[in-house]
Amino acid sequence: MRVLSVQNLGKTFGTGHTAVRAVDGVSLDVDPGDIVLVIGPSGSGKTTLLSMIGTLMRPSEGQIFIGGRDVSHLGGRQLADLRLHEFGFVFQTFNLLSALTAEENVMLPLVTAGIPRRQAKAEARRALEKLGLGHRLRSLPRDLSGGEKQRVAVARALANGPALVLADEPTANLDGRTGREVTLLLCEIACRENRAVIIVSHDLRLRDAAKRVITIEDGRLTAVEPGDHDLNCPMHSAAPEARAV
Repeated sequence: MRVLSVQNLGKTFGTGHTAVRAVDGVSLDVDPGDIVLVIGPSGSGKTTLLSMIGTLMRPSEGQIFIGGRDVSHLGGRQLADLRLHEFGFVFQTFNLLSALTAEENVMLPLVTAGIPRRQAKAEARRALEKLGLGHRLRSLPRDLSGGEKQRVAVARALANGPALVLADEPTANLDGRTGREVTLLLCEIACRENRAVIIVSHDLRLRDAAKRVITIEDGRLTAVEPGDHDLNCPMHSAAPEARAV
């Protein structure tokens, strides 16, 4: 089943002569295993588009289907439940809770979803170990490097097994090598776990992860190009240098 279908999505801020058309008639389909990179200049509407897809912002018009279900007009509680179970969010600033350990940060969405603490702890540990952070379970965010924080954020995003991961500038605060590691990690999430990933970024290095690159300008979708995923993903035999990173 298609993970996401966006049809003629639009968002207008303000009214009358002060109205600003942030997103204008965007349509997009995303299937399991897709990695879509959305690029465009500042103010082009790409973050607004991501916010509407993630149900953090209501569209002015158009429809959003998640797993075939129209979610455009759901109520607040329904949307909160949808975000908890269907989406994983990865933010530019990590958004880790400073008073919680890496393990506790990953446990949080699991406990919120009603999973018993013992089970949530075991699942959080497995997720962090899978991302090479088994030795950082009890570390606070202040004791982690930028790359480690982002990997904790990715583990938290995957905790509830979402069909769709939404990443907003996931490499913006990382150096080149660490950004590359996060890029390859996003490849693995899509390919190994068959999840869909949508990335909004100015960082053109993320083309290495993308299967499709979508350009947004003045709120409109102006171009769709193939990305370089198959040349770089560690899951593909054509990328021995990527697997060595």
